[in-house]
Amino acid sequence: MASVSLRKLEKSYGALSIVKGIDLEIGDGEFVVFVGPSGCGKSTTLRMVAGLESISGGEIRIGETLVNRLPPRERDIAMVFQDYALYPHKTVRENMGFSLKVRGIPARDSEARINEAAEMLGIGHLLERRPGQLSGGQRQRVAMGRAIVRRPKVFLFDEPLSNLDAKLRGQVRTEIKRLHQQIGTTIIYVTHDQVEAMTLADRIVILKGGDIEQVGTPDEVYNRPQSVFVGGFVGSPAMNFAKAKVEAGCLVFSNGNRLALSAVRPGRDQGLNGCEVVVGIRPEHFGPVVDPAVALSARVQVVEPLGSDTLVHFDVGGDMLTARMPPEARPEAGSEFRIGVDPTKIHLFDAASERVIN
Repeated sequence: MASVSLRKLEKSYGALSIVKGIDLEIGDGEFVVFVGPSGCGKSTTLRMVAGLESISGGEIRIGETLVNRLPPRERDIAMVFQDYALYPHKTVRENMGFSLKVRGIPARDSEARINEAAEMLGIGHLLERRPGQLSGGQRQRVAMGRAIVRRPKVFLFDEPLSNLDAKLRGQVRTEIKRLHQQIGTTIIYVTHDQVEAMTLADRIVILKGGDIEQVGTPDEVYNRPQSVFVGGFVGSPAMNFAKAKVEAGCLVFSNGNRLALSAVRPGRDQGLNGCEVVVGIRPEHFGPVVDPAVALSARVQVVEPLGSDTLVHFDVGGDMLTARMPPEARPEAGSEFRIGVDPTKIHLFDAASERVIN
């Protein structure tokens, strides 16, 4: 196992800057997930750690070793790819043991490692099959097993579940989490799926346009987003946003709705009068009206029954918001209603910078 250190890491293609000076310390044995939209630089960063992409500036250290100029085979990492990258003419056993054979590991030790990894992943009965005889989930387990047998310092996962259907993604995601708990090796995992990030990570690194937007535990990035981007990216359904202005101690929305700022930010409302803000509210933080000072009048647009709960989409002055409500809630589309808000869960962002107002 080893720590990973990225210092002022950059990647450019000519005048096009893809990664813009990332600084990040990943602890020994930590499970860190890079997440963000397409083109944010997450896979490029992973490939630079792996040695599959050259760096344009900065440093990469694995443990105490500066690896900027080391080829991939000398970095003591193992990578699991999106497309499995298995040899179709080799059996599962041969695929898992190929890297050990190349490195000159004795046959007895190699066989022990293969059997141990196969048992860990539940693929012992598949060792004599070829990849074409396996399901997508089984092929992904084989790819993971091939990485495990190498016993590297760092595992790198590049969107490993994106080719699987929803049910298989859930199953393999659970296995990856269990695998980390068993072996404790440092893992850097790239995904565009924020559900994967939330369920797997010790810490999440949210990237936007080649920069780190926020780093934190799943709880921190969900409950204390530092920007509108983070609040909207993490969570399903996403955080709701509505524009408002601070006037006379109230958040005033464009349709005249008012929320008492003293309930939202007790004793900390000074200096905001006249400010344009973005109000962020997660769908689960709406509910029955308890205090009229923190309730909104709205018009129902769409109702989505989901069985376990109901999503109610409603309009507040042109901003479309979503509330997660009990399954029995069935307001009529087009009807007017009042809905309460948990004032302790409201987030305020500066309208110009879209950064959180602390």
